[in-house]
Amino acid sequence: MRRDRVRRGKLPTIVFVFLCLCEGSAFGAIDGTVMNASVGKPQPSIGVNLIQPGQNGMQKLGSTISDGEGKFRFDQATQPGPVLLQVVYKGIDYNHLLTPGTPTTGVELDIYDSTANPATAKVTRDMILLEPSASGLSVSETVLYHNATKTTYRDAANGTFRFYVPKAAAGKISVNAAGPEGMPLPQTAEKTREPDVYKVNFPVKPGETRFDITYMLPDPTKFSGKVLHKEGSTNLVAPHGVTLHGDSVVAVGQEPTTQATVYSVKGNEYSVTIEGTGSLRSSTPEAGEDNGPPPIQSKPPRLYDRLYWILGLTGLILALGFWLLYRAGERTPAHPVTEEKPKRRK
Repeated sequence: MRRDRVRRGKLPTIVFVFLCLCEGSAFGAIDGTVMNASVGKPQPSIGVNLIQPGQNGMQKLGSTISDGEGKFRFDQATQPGPVLLQVVYKGIDYNHLLTPGTPTTGVELDIYDSTANPATAKVTRDMILLEPSASGLSVSETVLYHNATKTTYRDAANGTFRFYVPKAAAGKISVNAAGPEGMPLPQTAEKTREPDVYKVNFPVKPGETRFDITYMLPDPTKFSGKVLHKEGSTNLVAPHGVTLHGDSVVAVGQEPTTQATVYSVKGNEYSVTIEGTGSLRSSTPEAGEDNGPPPIQSKPPRLYDRLYWILGLTGLILALGFWLLYRAGERTPAHPVTEEKPKRRK
């Protein structure tokens, strides 16, 4: 009965799973230290909140202030399920999830100084899944940022993350962002002064941050895009039964589990024509089922002549397998786009 009530609530799936698995377990006292990891010192006089996920969202159980040595403590017992320690430092949330069975004493809650320097974080991978159907073209893009420093990157004025969406999407865009060890959170895409370029003001903390963008295009036979980041690779992914054609892309292999074909993008602007229809959710063959046309037999491109490119492709395919399985799950509804108002001249 309890699980049914939680399932109908507003919790993300991952939190619901935690509640189901951890039902019957509770926390006692929780103590630890707030550490400014940018300088390697405890952070005194900073607020710490104790939050518990519930069927109606996040419930604040208590709050305290770190002492002169950065230490904090909560004595109250919590309800069954995971709890979250949260600090807001310089306008950025820093969270530490505690699940039943994990240590609750000596917890280290890391926070970081922030900067607007874009060199702090770099794009490591940009993957775009194209799923054409009779109703249009579903586009799902995942961009991975890596921050190897001990400083959080956020540019409130220009947007931490900027991306291109074709005009035909009519601004109906869904954006989710997930920080290191964090859950995907819906974001609002804002228009910039550049045509068809949007921004998201989500902090990129030390570690890996993931951005997921989804939208629909009316024409399932063509797709064009622009690469805004200077580093990292960009790849197009076509499900089983779909082939991409264009001078700006080259097929680099096939993911064995879903039989999706991976294409490498050349240059900052690209355009492809799309042949066939298909969806990742229906592209994994199962025994005894007719899954449409046979797998795509892509011809080995010239890059296979070099061994080190083969090794690089192997790593890409393995990483792509996890990404494709993730994309086959539930889709988050689109959020409205707000337009950035031009600043008035004084």
